[in-house]
Amino acid sequence: MLETSAESRVARFLEELAQSRESALLVDYDGTLAPMRVERDRAFPYPGVSSLLQEIMDSGRTRVVVLTGRPAEEIVPLLGLLPHPEIWGAYGLQRLKPDGSCEMPPASEEIVQAMADAAQWVSELEYSNLLEVKPAGVVVHWRGLEDSVAARVRSTVLLGWLPIADRAHMTLHEFDGGVEMQMSGCNKGDALREFLTKANPGIPVAYLGDDQADEDAFHALHSRGLSILVRPEWRETAADVWLRPPEELIDFLLQWLIVCRSAE
Repeated sequence: MLETSAESRVARFLEELAQSRESALLVDYDGTLAPMRVERDRAFPYPGVSSLLQEIMDSGRTRVVVLTGRPAEEIVPLLGLLPHPEIWGAYGLQRLKPDGSCEMPPASEEIVQAMADAAQWVSELEYSNLLEVKPAGVVVHWRGLEDSVAARVRSTVLLGWLPIADRAHMTLHEFDGGVEMQMSGCNKGDALREFLTKANPGIPVAYLGDDQADEDAFHALHSRGLSILVRPEWRETAADVWLRPPEELIDFLLQWLIVCRSAE
């Protein structure tokens, strides 16, 4: 259950939502809309989430954006919405629109070479099955491995990746179950700040996320909207509200939909 202060914060936000003709709902995918899965191509949303998002979009009052570290095109078949909402992949660097068009700035030769070198290091360690190549970075996933194995993978990957990242001015970001080497200045906080500069001022904006990468977005939204941590266990966060999935997540989306319908 939400604590009283969190309930009050959500209630105030829903009142603002009811009084506005437009709004924005930005959401992370893995761990937020969908449970974490080792089989990433099987990470479907919690039951009921897709249908609620569809109805929220159909109300015509909310712009829905999925902001994910994944390549944007991976989310489309998992989410199962047609037309799909805006999907900002690679932490906002890649923009897939509902009409299927996609915007992505080209990576420099230095970045491309660094990604190739990082992938080569992982291959030489015989960890290729743990490697994911993204539009603006490379990832090694160890979710599902025994703790001792995961610790060994982490230390050996970082040993090779640290000098590569330093040379190419890329950043290393550890998350729950892996590590990513990505372009500098490419994070969810930057993406959300850009979104806010282009959105109509004063509209209600909410961001939902679960991982450390989402903290950048929570900080960017500070005092401008409602930030929500979505995860089964509490952790320290800059978010305004904590929701346990799936029940509390579903309830929040349902309240959003009810407000949109009642304001029609």
